[in-house]
Amino acid sequence: MVEDKEIKTTVSPFAIREGEIKTFDGKDGYVSINQIIHKINLGHITDVHFKILDLVNEFEFLTSRQIYQILKFKGEDIKSQDKLNTKLEQLVKTKILTRYYFTSEEGKGIYRVYCMEKMGKYLLTSKEVECKWQPTDNTKPVSLIKKRLAGNQVIIAYMRKAKNFNGYKVKTAITAKMNGKTFKGHGEVKIAKGGKALSMIFECIRREDDWKAKFVDRMKLYKDFLENFVPFDSGFETRPQLILVCEDDKHMVETFKEVVKNGLQFEKIKIYYTTDLRQNADTLDKSLTEFAKNESTGKYEAKNIEFKILE
Repeated sequence: MVEDKEIKTTVSPFAIREGEIKTFDGKDGYVSINQIIHKINLGHITDVHFKILDLVNEFEFLTSRQIYQILKFKGEDIKSQDKLNTKLEQLVKTKILTRYYFTSEEGKGIYRVYCMEKMGKYLLTSKEVECKWQPTDNTKPVSLIKKRLAGNQVIIAYMRKAKNFNGYKVKTAITAKMNGKTFKGHGEVKIAKGGKALSMIFECIRREDDWKAKFVDRMKLYKDFLENFVPFDSGFETRPQLILVCEDDKHMVETFKEVVKNGLQFEKIKIYYTTDLRQNADTLDKSLTEFAKNESTGKYEAKNIEFKILE
């Protein structure tokens, strides 16, 4: 597998492309549960297949590369990406998982997205594993899937590269204090160092249709939650750090402008920014940016920060 630092692309694979659509790449037709049970009894579907299924159930949408990286982190002996792809193909053919790719005017996407299928839910339920998947989950639009993929990639990056990594949640339920509305971030990573712990919430922004209005609505909820935070709100012992994950550096600036224009800066709370491709660096301690006002010019300037707790 190509290492993250060897990836040369300048455009995030999870960026929105004009006219992009989701294309089915799974299996049509009918597969019975008895056929699957027979394959399990023959040893054609093994514990590794179930571990893959557990990950897709937890993360909702994953690429094969992401599945490989998580399995390796968890100590699973997956020999190669090709061998993993063979197992994924088996899961798709038995309709335990299904698969999509994205197409646009630029052509077909370079990766496939794996998600749950009906048979997968049956198998997890039989093992008394909670599975909230519904068939309508697979009808989500491209923008929501890419937000989930981008959030998952950030979690995986911290999982693999942050020395002080101390756990994660894929979907963190957050309740805005005054509004009373509950919403879910796109990922949470917990960092612990020297007896101190910090939760980092990641909100992924994509250049979808009407993205600015959608972003403003989400930021109002975060502002409500963070500015009115008291210990143990939404399960957090201390106030978490919000990090906005943008498509690229230009998008980071565009996003910050929306924050300023709509009065969404937080009182005495910093907002950090990052991009998808910054997660490919060997270390993440310099992957974050903040926008601070230059007292001499009165203008905001972007500057990379060194987040010591990540070292």
